[in-house]
Amino acid sequence: MKKPLILVSNDDGITARGIRTLVEVMAEIGEVIVVAPDSPQSGMGHAITIGNTLRLSEADIFEGITAYKCSGTPADCVKLAKHYVLKDRKPDLVVSGINHGSNTSISVLYSGTMSAAIEGAIEGMPAIGFSLCDYSSNANFDHTRDYVKKIAEQVLKTSLPKGVALNVNFPPKRNEKVKGIKICRQARAKWQEEFDQRFDPNGRRYFWLAGNFVNFDKGEDNDEWAIANNFISVVPCQFDMTAHHSISILNDEWEIMNS
Repeated sequence: MKKPLILVSNDDGITARGIRTLVEVMAEIGEVIVVAPDSPQSGMGHAITIGNTLRLSEADIFEGITAYKCSGTPADCVKLAKHYVLKDRKPDLVVSGINHGSNTSISVLYSGTMSAAIEGAIEGMPAIGFSLCDYSSNANFDHTRDYVKKIAEQVLKTSLPKGVALNVNFPPKRNEKVKGIKICRQARAKWQEEFDQRFDPNGRRYFWLAGNFVNFDKGEDNDEWAIANNFISVVPCQFDMTAHHSISILNDEWEIMNS
């Protein structure tokens, strides 16, 4: 049987340990093509490059795997992969990651990892973003391998609803084994942000974003609860951000609708 074509990208850059783990696992499943940023692009969200040039060149990084490094964002990488690198070949699966750090809850909005997956969903391809809740550049990904493979194989087998990408987060490596997989909703939480004002050696002011993550959600069906309790969280995400439940409310309550 013909092997599935799998496009791999990320936001930590093509040399990150997480993407190497993902490439190695995907190579056990199908034909892998890598198009990833040439430098870290964390927190870029779904940004695309429209005012600057985009550079794309082959990268001899993964043995036996065709790979390209791109000067743009994760979303740029998926776009270039579809329209230039792969041309008339449509991937059977788009996977992004494995990110060094959590993309649970509100972080999904800022995530470059998930932007690559969402871009795949926009283009009509089944897509998954994988993240490990460990920000270390030397994070241990060993406990993610079997589950990454199982989740990817399940999506290849049954596909996903149209316009949906999966946001998969792994708890960090702990002494106890991962308890399993939880299909979750996004937790209601946010970053309580602060800007630290500093001055460079020339006396010019600059700011450094800091803050703390605050979880307001007390439920046991969300991704934050799953990670805290040593489960893998899987949240179905969509690019349609319409608040459908609010349409009828606005139609009923807005006086200007009848003016």
